[in-house]
Amino acid sequence: MCDYIPPIDQLILALKFGRRLSIASAIAELMVQATISTDELVDAAHLPDLLISVPLSQQRLSERGFNQSLEIAKPLAKALSIPLYPHLLYRNRHTQAQALLHPSQRRHNLHKAFTLNAGYTDKIAGQHIGVVDDVITTGATLHEIAVYLKRQGAAKITNLVFARTPPH
Repeated sequence: MCDYIPPIDQLILALKFGRRLSIASAIAELMVQATISTDELVDAAHLPDLLISVPLSQQRLSERGFNQSLEIAKPLAKALSIPLYPHLLYRNRHTQAQALLHPSQRRHNLHKAFTLNAGYTDKIAGQHIGVVDDVITTGATLHEIAVYLKRQGAAKITNLVFARTPPH
């Protein structure tokens, strides 16, 4: 993981808002290198059993035209030989953009915002799930997803995130 500061922030912004989808593959490659160099994840026994990406609401997906986290997850899953389940989880309601909210409002904004798609319960029971995202700031999104997946039977959740916003 790297800090969300220049020039890294420009990569993410170009991907998300500049529609430069080729950047997702480069980000995934950097994440692969970081993942295989992390002692905890060095061997396949410690890698997640499956990957998902942080889902966007239908409204945000329509506005943007793609999910940047999914675009990163696709080449990441391929490189790590981990199955990707892009439709396992969905955002059941539109939420305000986390970046526009005060940190204290972020968890409330996402409370009960994610739901498992029908037919996937058996896919997560007892599984180690990797959740792919582009940027982490407060961790509210990833926390909400992790808590939800654990309630649904997942054994372990690992967040695979490209950049973190440094504390101010």
